[in-house]
Amino acid sequence: MLSSVTKHLHGIFSSAAVILITACFGIPLYILAIIKFLVRWPIWQRIITRSAIWLVERWIECIIFAIRLTMKTEWDIRGVEELSRNQWYFISSNHQFWTDLPTLLIVFHNRVPSLKIFAKQEILWIPIVGIGCWAIDFPFMKRYSQAYLKQHPEKRGEDLKITRQACERYKDTPVSILNFTEGTRFRHEKHRCQNSPYRHLLRPKAGGFAYALHAMDGRITTLLDVTIVYPKEPGGLWQFLCGAVSEVVVRVEKSQIPTEYLKGDYLNDRSFRTHFQNWVNECWQRKDDLIEQILSQASPSNKIKS
Repeated sequence: MLSSVTKHLHGIFSSAAVILITACFGIPLYILAIIKFLVRWPIWQRIITRSAIWLVERWIECIIFAIRLTMKTEWDIRGVEELSRNQWYFISSNHQFWTDLPTLLIVFHNRVPSLKIFAKQEILWIPIVGIGCWAIDFPFMKRYSQAYLKQHPEKRGEDLKITRQACERYKDTPVSILNFTEGTRFRHEKHRCQNSPYRHLLRPKAGGFAYALHAMDGRITTLLDVTIVYPKEPGGLWQFLCGAVSEVVVRVEKSQIPTEYLKGDYLNDRSFRTHFQNWVNECWQRKDDLIEQILSQASPSNKIKS
């Protein structure tokens, strides 16, 4: 009982630290966002965006420091030795818990260019997070159901248009585009409903991946395929804040994206779409096999302690 109380007190303390850090950086970020909204001159827009990115990177550093100070998690991270902040990357990751995001920040901070996520428009309404994402030029996507598109065919392809407009901002500056390729967090009921052929993954959604490559017009040629595994306990955010996640395993596989997939028309070219989906499915099968291997092994010896 005492252990449980101690863990919850630890979680409350960790949460308070994260909230305090976020508030400290959130106020100046809000001010920058308001200035960016009101002052539309391109040169000021670029200056404000760079300032916002600098603030967010300092926020990330403080969050990582707080995690290392308050958590006793052991990090087994491999595959990040030859990354560069001067190269464009597409980062594809499996997704299980909200913990995945701070995990990815720990893995990639100061190793790759600024992370960009194709976010749902609903994120704009999340305090601090939404305005922060807008201030640093995250692209916001509006998803339409197949039923809606049947009634409004003129909306078909609008995601690609928005993606291309967003990526125009990145054409001269290296970025890392992060995509949770399953489109949602893994849940066993979702896994059953999808009749997923994978043991530990949902079916991948290849469209967002293809749209981003198309919109970047061949600038992104390198894939970082990330596999996150919590081998001992579920990696839920509250468990993580309580210090109850003792081990996180991360594998990063760097590879060149086949040239034929850099500029294809995923929306209208059925042959390209089929081949692209097959390629993504093959990547996903290797990821599923890797997760099975990690879970079946004893705890790895090569660990980075947080």
